[in-house]
Amino acid sequence: VQLVESGGDLVQAGGTLRLSCAASGYTFSIYCMMWFRQAPGKEREGVAAIDSDGTTRYADSVKGRFTISKDNAKNTLYLQMNNLQPEDTGMYYCARESGLGDCLRLGDYGVDAWGEGTLVTISS
Repeated sequence: VQLVESGGDLVQAGGTLRLSCAASGYTFSIYCMMWFRQAPGKEREGVAAIDSDGTTRYADSVKGRFTISKDNAKNTLYLQMNNLQPEDTGMYYCARESGLGDCLRLGDYGVDAWGEGTLVTISS
């Protein structure tokens, strides 16, 4: 299993970014996939999740600004981030939920694979 994130960058507040996560080594379409982030000095938090049937869930802090999506044909997970704010700064990680947890609760209990992360920095 391999997850490789890309798309992180330095942008000004109010800007947009699109993160991608290329998955390989397993049947991408049948798993719930998630995005987590970790800000400097803070704990990692679940940001968004998309289940195998396309059901999505967002943290309250990003609802209405971020959109999670996936392309099963390309084995790729996306996170469209609009109206970015300085508090969105952090390392963003793609993750696969094994099915043992509750993916749509945005917890990491069932995560069994992580990417290396991509850095998002928002300047004010």
